[in-house]
Amino acid sequence: MKYSLTDASNASTLNLPGVVGRASGQAQMRAWLLLPLSAIAVGVYLLASNSVSGIGFPLDDAWIHQTYARSLAVSGEWAFFPGQPSAGSTAPLWSLLLSVGHFLSLGPYVWTFALGAISLFGLAYTGMLLFGKLCPICPRYAFLVGVFLVLEWHLVWAAASGMETLLQAVLILLVLLLLLGKSPAWFWIGLLVGLSAWVRPDGITLLGPALMVLFLGTGGWLDRLRRGVYLLLGFGLLFLPYLLFNQLLAGSWWPNTFFAKQAEYAAELNSDIFYRLWEQAALPLVGAGVLLLPGFIYSLVVSLRQKAWAQLAGWIWFVGYLTIYALRLPVTYQHGRYLMPAMPVYFLWGLAGVSLALSSLPERPVWRILGRTWLVSIVVVWVAFFLIGANAYRRDVAVIQTEMVATAHWVAENIPPGDLVAAHDIGALGYYGGHALLDLAGLISPEVIPFIRDQTLLEAYLDEQMVDYLVTFPSWYPILVRDLQPVFRSRGTIAPVIGGENMVVYRWR
Repeated sequence: MKYSLTDASNASTLNLPGVVGRASGQAQMRAWLLLPLSAIAVGVYLLASNSVSGIGFPLDDAWIHQTYARSLAVSGEWAFFPGQPSAGSTAPLWSLLLSVGHFLSLGPYVWTFALGAISLFGLAYTGMLLFGKLCPICPRYAFLVGVFLVLEWHLVWAAASGMETLLQAVLILLVLLLLLGKSPAWFWIGLLVGLSAWVRPDGITLLGPALMVLFLGTGGWLDRLRRGVYLLLGFGLLFLPYLLFNQLLAGSWWPNTFFAKQAEYAAELNSDIFYRLWEQAALPLVGAGVLLLPGFIYSLVVSLRQKAWAQLAGWIWFVGYLTIYALRLPVTYQHGRYLMPAMPVYFLWGLAGVSLALSSLPERPVWRILGRTWLVSIVVVWVAFFLIGANAYRRDVAVIQTEMVATAHWVAENIPPGDLVAAHDIGALGYYGGHALLDLAGLISPEVIPFIRDQTLLEAYLDEQMVDYLVTFPSWYPILVRDLQPVFRSRGTIAPVIGGENMVVYRWR
């Protein structure tokens, strides 16, 4: 069968994913089934965590967003501490959305998990649309692709994490979807790229595929210039206020986290670059993603063969995105949380490649058997890792609940309100503790960033600031804690079992 990826660009009346032309009412109803399925997927993970340590978040950073959101809802301030505006939230738009939940007295959990489930649905719905353009000859697979995304374990974990991850992923897919149109709406593409910076600053990397499609598209140079003006106008309308927002809050064009994380993990850059690239590339392969790798590569071959620049731009963007992290922030903890917004791109290009490859197989029994075996293997691994992911989520939440949250409650109940507490993980402490904090990770205390890993200078700084207590895991700051007397140690059992340790509160000298 002959087909062209560029046929997808002609789907101007596309109402539902995977269908070239006007979608039927039945197809629309099937797509909406992804909404309750998204809620069920998130609910399964929440029930799993509740069985061990209660409902919570698998990341302490989620509590940072909740603290900003509560402050905004209660006092109208963009502040981690009342009366002290700061740029410690990496995702201002996400914190703003969370504030609605606190305003409606649905925080910190109900509204947050509802947003997560809605984001998961939006991701799956947009993914169906995108798959329909990546593989225009296989519309019958579009709904199944949506189901795949809804139950892919990385994405469900992210939906239940309390973080902005999936909101960013939805914006990424929307930009790539618009780029696949016959006549891309450049102003709206630019607007979405600018909006993505309000969710995570690395969203500006989406300018790369946009400019690639713009310059490689049809038309003369004057037409390209006109399109570029529309793109940059839309981008600037939201990105320039974002820069100004950070400048007014922190005296920097970028949020504190942009610099703090890179400084904290700078030592990771000493490892071999190829090893760092492999570590990043391996993250989406954990699960069914490993079986999509041949499809991901095949999608590149087809795009190059047919000069389908928009499809190629998405492929290149994903590889470039993980390369940037390998070069600047080569961390893989928490299941690759920094790469999760880009994982749906890998999954969609991989699934499209699998579908195109299977449609091109010779009509022989042996090839049909191999093709079906490939599909069955993908499904089996995908389902298995949905369950494995639920167990991982349960464990991750338990660690935060029994270490960070438990310690924050102890601090709130036992340390005088006027005492200054230094800590590396400030999320739960900020939300529950009610104390002034010195942030050793630099998110709300950017002055520590230049010496963030130098314990000798940190020690002198804590003395200078007259810190009263230090809250940390002992192995994180062995020099700082070597002569200190513990006043509290959490009783969590999960962290030690998985190779971690208990959080300790020390009386600073």
